[in-house]
Amino acid sequence: MTDGIAVERENRIRGAIWGQFVGDAAALGSHWIYDLDELAQLFPGGPVGFEQPRPGHYHARRQPGDQTHYGDGALVLLESVGQHGGFDPLVFGAAFVNSFDEKRYDGYLDKATRGTIANFEVFASTHPPEDFDFQSGADDHHPATQTRLSVLVARYADAPLGEFLRLVDALTLVTQDNAVARADARFAALLLRFLIDGSSVENALDTAVEHVESTDAAEGSLVRDQVDRARRAGGDTTKATLSLGQSCPLEYTVPGALQVFLSFPDDFEHAIVATLQAGGDNAARASMAGSWLGAHLGVDAIPVAWRERLANAQRISGGIETVLAASRSI
Repeated sequence: MTDGIAVERENRIRGAIWGQFVGDAAALGSHWIYDLDELAQLFPGGPVGFEQPRPGHYHARRQPGDQTHYGDGALVLLESVGQHGGFDPLVFGAAFVNSFDEKRYDGYLDKATRGTIANFEVFASTHPPEDFDFQSGADDHHPATQTRLSVLVARYADAPLGEFLRLVDALTLVTQDNAVARADARFAALLLRFLIDGSSVENALDTAVEHVESTDAAEGSLVRDQVDRARRAGGDTTKATLSLGQSCPLEYTVPGALQVFLSFPDDFEHAIVATLQAGGDNAARASMAGSWLGAHLGVDAIPVAWRERLANAQRISGGIETVLAASRSI
């Protein structure tokens, strides 16, 4: 690999991780507002990113630039991988459970998080806590793994494909022991990997689906249906999201994120704003689409002002460089 190609590839890796965090943070203030009339009333002209969460909102105690619980989980993974030199489910799982302890964490606890903590506590009531394998996540098919996946892909983008997918499965199982979550995590990880390698959007998409189909027919059928629905949904993101589904399950959020990615493949800012304005679980969609757009376009396509608005910008930047340094040793 020539120096120029290596630099460009690393910029796409940076873009994948920054895009994930920026997309999530941009959605904080408008997250989980399903009624579009209410959304328009709260944010005249529609949300454009980094709005202040309103009183009574899920993230009311947060400030613009903070992450949702999705981004908080991604930051735990980023720093776990960076400090450990790679992904270890025991290291990440212990850090995750500690970070989301409801006595300390002031944000929202989703089903995957609550279920993972409950499974850990049940085990720890009769066994040494350090013996828990953190491969017994919740039976949950919402966007938990999807919204932190870019970190793992960045660290192992050059790993052999079989090992790569084994690690994706291991990351999924930390918080989600569910067939839909596994299939969508495999698909999204492969999509990111192929985009980082420089594949076109359509080639990366088709190749990712084909790989999932080749490893598991049932998973492949599920993923292909999601991709097909996204491709048929049309270019109006709000109408498409209403049709595909605004809510959290992966059967809605993955096609919704794909639709906006396919509609704005060369415009990070417009893609994120478009999915914010469609309401519902826009943080999950923006996180996913942001990571794919960043991997496709590179970090320079993400507005510097948006990156600088993140409350944890320095931690994210440092974590990315640590992960990149470790990945060069593979």
